[in-house]
Amino acid sequence: MAEDISVLIVDDSALMRNLIGRMVESTSGLVVADKAMNGKFALQKIPRVNPDVIVLDLEMPEMNGIEFLKERRKQGIKIPVVILSSIAARGAEITMEALALGASDFIQKPSGSISDDIHTVKDSLTDMLLGYGGQYRKKQGKKVAPVDYTGKLSAKSGGSSQTGTTQSQFIKSADGLVIPPRGTAKMHRPLRNPGKTDIIAIGISTGGPDALRFVFSNLDADLKVPIVVVQHMPPGFTLEFARSLDRICPLEVKEAEEGDAIQAGRALIAQGNKHLEVEKCLQGAIVHLTDAPLVSGHRPSADVLFASVAKWYGNHALGVIMTGMGRDGAEQIGEIYKEGGLTLGQDESSAVVYGMPRIAFELGHVQEQVSLQNMARRICDLAKTPR
Repeated sequence: MAEDISVLIVDDSALMRNLIGRMVESTSGLVVADKAMNGKFALQKIPRVNPDVIVLDLEMPEMNGIEFLKERRKQGIKIPVVILSSIAARGAEITMEALALGASDFIQKPSGSISDDIHTVKDSLTDMLLGYGGQYRKKQGKKVAPVDYTGKLSAKSGGSSQTGTTQSQFIKSADGLVIPPRGTAKMHRPLRNPGKTDIIAIGISTGGPDALRFVFSNLDADLKVPIVVVQHMPPGFTLEFARSLDRICPLEVKEAEEGDAIQAGRALIAQGNKHLEVEKCLQGAIVHLTDAPLVSGHRPSADVLFASVAKWYGNHALGVIMTGMGRDGAEQIGEIYKEGGLTLGQDESSAVVYGMPRIAFELGHVQEQVSLQNMARRICDLAKTPR
């Protein structure tokens, strides 16, 4: 029988520990393992309460969040950590240091260290705790109650949570791509065969910081195809996030700026709160940043990116949709597929939140599901294959 995911809450404010604890206890599938007022007490409690996931503040006396993460790494503790801190709002560099030290993800406290409105981030926080905690439990060989992230989103957005084509209905082509059968609902036959890959577009959300760090660190140094990425992240963080990826990736990684050239050996990360679109012009291919309204609940939106990539690159594009809550990107990655481009989706077993890639797959828009472990290799192999 599946057990609830246990959460260790680490925050120096008694009020915050209480409020976060209430959010955890009111969420089906989650339970509070214990609470600690700083990193030192958290380390003492971990062997006794054995949590599945940790919520960690960064600003704490005696042992702060960064010091805790360093000691966690030193002790070989693998329990996932979600940062929930006010410092995130003004310290993107510190937040990225926390991710580099092994934290899985982060959320800003809405208004300072003691946030009376902390309930506004409840959905985001509990989704992360269910995702990371559930993934950790599975790795420990423990049972986890299923969470229908697509259904949760559909209930919020008023959309349908009805599933479409199952994986067993798909067949493999000669080159290993999983091709949906003809006649699948909501699916188009490609207008043309895939051409040489000239651009790689990635859409990713919850679970993305960890996943992108893994993928980017394993890309081939001789990959000549440019990459454009939408990672759902607040404004002010994508610059430091791009810099952190640049330090571990053999390619150049930078935060996208208006008019940046799309060129070989470069990966551009969408700015927080800015849509990213591509365009081909006389000078070559460039990116545009816009303040257009939210799409699929997000800005930047993977749907916006995929739509522009399909328009300008057609069957010369490779679209990739990875871990994330909701359905952003699931619809418009289908335009890349329809135009004859290639499409990959992260598989359920390796996705922290199997929402975005699941919907894309069930719509018939994903040709192959790939594990996080194999994603970089598959991207490079497809991008390098002459057609």
